Amino acid sequence: MSPSPLHEWDLAPREAIALQKRLAGRVEREDRLGEVRRIAGVDIGFEDGGATTRAAVVVLAWPPEPAGSLAVVEQAVHREPTRMPYIPGLLSFREVPAALGAFATLTTRPQLVMVDGQGIAHPRRLGVASHLGLWLDLPTIGVAKTRLCGRHAEPGPWRGDWVPLADSGAEGEEEVIGAVLRSRAKVKPIFVSSGHRVSLPTALDWVIRCLGRTKLPEPTRLADRLASRRDQKQNSTTR
Repeated sequence: MSPSPLHEWDLAPREAIALQKRLAGRVEREDRLGEVRRIAGVDIGFEDGGATTRAAVVVLAWPPEPAGSLAVVEQAVHREPTRMPYIPGLLSFREVPAALGAFATLTTRPQLVMVDGQGIAHPRRLGVASHLGLWLDLPTIGVAKTRLCGRHAEPGPWRGDWVPLADSGAEGEEEVIGAVLRSRAKVKPIFVSSGHRVSLPTALDWVIRCLGRTKLPEPTRLADRLASRRDQKQNSTTR
């Protein structure tokens, strides 16, 4: 699956920030997704001291098998030279190109994508999950291990407990930008936010439904596991 180009990637930081502000207005925070039969998980990392970006995508069948596991339908690992140095707040310009390269090799089009990263829980409301969702024109959810911005109370200690993640909007008003979810009892929470075409309640519902025995939902957990396998380096595509 190869999406239509959304914009050029060769941008100076000031241009990238201006583009983020424009694209954030195109992010849909309400539900626009149909029946979900395939869920993709995305994990993006770096190698060679940051010179190479690595993206892993795992596509899973929904609903789960009788035993409770999610069957892997397709998977891909893509590596390419990193396009932008590390600049806080501009990680999507560093990460999304490789993710698009991985999606381009897939023959299966998922109906929902979970990304290891932020959705709208971003200072300019355009984290990697939102940016990728706009490029793919697919519903996406951000599932991050750490907070990038916003304030929150401590969620309860049990699996499924959550509290809102709030931040000041452009006009200074308080805005809920995500949820701080206890995905495993007495373990540090994860940060869930709308990416694109998914509301926060729906994002929370899907993340909880996809939880297994570990802290992360199965789509991003399996993408992370795929990305960490050294033997995948021989089978990955490079652009």
